Amino acid sequence: MTAYLLRRVLGLVPVLIGVTLLIFFLTRVIPGDPATAMLGQRAAPNLVQRLRTDLGLDRPLFFNLEKARQTGQWRDVFDSQYFSYMAGLVRLDLGRSIYTLIPITESLRHRFAATFELTLAAMVFAVAIGIPAGVFAATRRGTVADTSIMLLALSGVSFPVFWLAIILIYVFSVTLGWLPPSGRLSVSMSVEPLTGMYVLDSLLRGRLEVAADAARHLVMPAIALGTIPLAIIVRMTRSAMLDVLGQDYVRTARSKGLSEARVVRVHALRNALLPVVTVIGLSFGSLLSGALLTETVFSWPGIGRWVYDAIASRDYPVIQGGVLFVSVVFALVNLLVDVTYALIDPRIQYS
Repeated sequence: MTAYLLRRVLGLVPVLIGVTLLIFFLTRVIPGDPATAMLGQRAAPNLVQRLRTDLGLDRPLFFNLEKARQTGQWRDVFDSQYFSYMAGLVRLDLGRSIYTLIPITESLRHRFAATFELTLAAMVFAVAIGIPAGVFAATRRGTVADTSIMLLALSGVSFPVFWLAIILIYVFSVTLGWLPPSGRLSVSMSVEPLTGMYVLDSLLRGRLEVAADAARHLVMPAIALGTIPLAIIVRMTRSAMLDVLGQDYVRTARSKGLSEARVVRVHALRNALLPVVTVIGLSFGSLLSGALLTETVFSWPGIGRWVYDAIASRDYPVIQGGVLFVSVVFALVNLLVDVTYALIDPRIQYS
């Protein structure tokens, strides 16, 4: 297992280098210029050029052949925007935002904590309802209950997230007044961060009233974000369970006189979990990349909205750092899913 994990981690290096090349190129072909965006369209050309020089945007993108010819030093060929960025990555320095001058690592620490808390709540909601609903539908194949559950699952995939979010706000916040419409905490509440996840931090500090307020702010965004993963998990669980329930070992377990609940829970469900775990892992990794629509509607300060705002303002360091971080997280989640296979099914061995 250790050798397998080491190979997988080392295999991430060329993947991440490819990600840096791709995102570096794509950010530079976006129409617009950060210096012009900061100073305005009517700024004097000399001021725009001076700002471009200060930001290092006047250097070549990948290779500085002209400077290398002038100085005769081969090292100067790497005096470019991309290799300066890569040199920062080697030092674990993602740079600073062009506009706020806040270090990218500091912003990521706060933004990712908010996104992780929302993603975790959404996936708990999706898994806690999705797997039991899928098992229930599979054990009652062809009945009204099965048809109703699959209809609801299809509806969950079909509803746009932003539409569902607005409906939730209208019903539970505007009409009933049960839940707050946006944000992570009420203005009258505060908590000193430990992990950046407000519910957990409040509990660790013994602030139960703050934890309850943070949980209330989390309910609607988690439901809106978790609806699509919930629908996918229901459908995948039902499909996997139907396949497993027809296997010989399940019929053998029933012939031994075991209760139907034990047959389903012990013999069928565990063997049906492999494809379900894959779906859960991919959904979790996707949501960790930032749920732009959900974060925008609920004013949730997560990674998705942060990167989107950076794209709109041509904030290159934020775009590059955010996308690279998300790529690393997604790759690690996939690795964790592969390791989980061996824990679920002992027949799977990694060498």
